[in-house]
Amino acid sequence: MRHKAVVLLLFTAISLPAPAATRGTPAEARAMLAKAVERYRAAGRTQAFADFNAGKAPFKDRDLYVFCIGMDGITHANGGFPRYVGTSVNLITDAEGHPLGQRLIESVKGKEHGEVHYHWINPVTHKAEPKTAFTVKLGDDVCGVGAYSPD
Repeated sequence: MRHKAVVLLLFTAISLPAPAATRGTPAEARAMLAKAVERYRAAGRTQAFADFNAGKAPFKDRDLYVFCIGMDGITHANGGFPRYVGTSVNLITDAEGHPLGQRLIESVKGKEHGEVHYHWINPVTHKAEPKTAFTVKLGDDVCGVGAYSPD
């Protein structure tokens, strides 16, 4: 009987689907941003930031996470790099040393949605990789979610 249980266990393990991809896609980033917009509008700014900073689903998944910057230049939420919360975006540069914060804020000037391309440290691989952040203006904040690309 024990032999049958081991065979059944092995068969089950072999037939399980492969683990999910370790990278979020641009489509998944946009979907997460849409959920963040819904949360911000439904729960309000303070609760939304707390939810985004918690670093849990549905606002963090693999290398996807929500970040929010106030028009005052202060980072209010960052589910991937919580150490940036409370800091000025004027102090943040991308992995190539280029100023990043102001580019994120400017991505939505005069429009509701934006996009910024830069290199950033992937919290899963711990390597600098190309990234596209999809941004949206919410009240006095710019919130976004970015997808990494290993290319």
